[in-house]
Amino acid sequence: MQECLFCKIIAGEIPSKKVYEDENVYAFEDISPMAKIHWLFIHKKHTENISAMSQDPQQITDIFQAITRVAQEKGLESDGYRVVTNLGPNAGQTVFHTHFHVLGGEKLKGFGA
Repeated sequence: MQECLFCKIIAGEIPSKKVYEDENVYAFEDISPMAKIHWLFIHKKHTENISAMSQDPQQITDIFQAITRVAQEKGLESDGYRVVTNLGPNAGQTVFHTHFHVLGGEKLKGFGA
């Protein structure tokens, strides 16, 4: 996807602060963090949203294995963290490459239960 912002980040055409990378997943710091820790995890295979990604469940597995690995390595797992994805403009999706926000490092507000 030539015009996709996240595909350009994966390709190294746009700089990012890398948090993690393997053969399938790339993670980097969000440029507008909403928590002390705010990372974005993306699959290197482009899909537009979680519905499209669900057609290849291995991508979801790849993402969540990477999130778990990084959370454990960075000590985030002990206090907890939140994983969020948005689908469509009304939900707040502004980049149409499936991505997961990982938020933590502090007590987060909202979304009780």
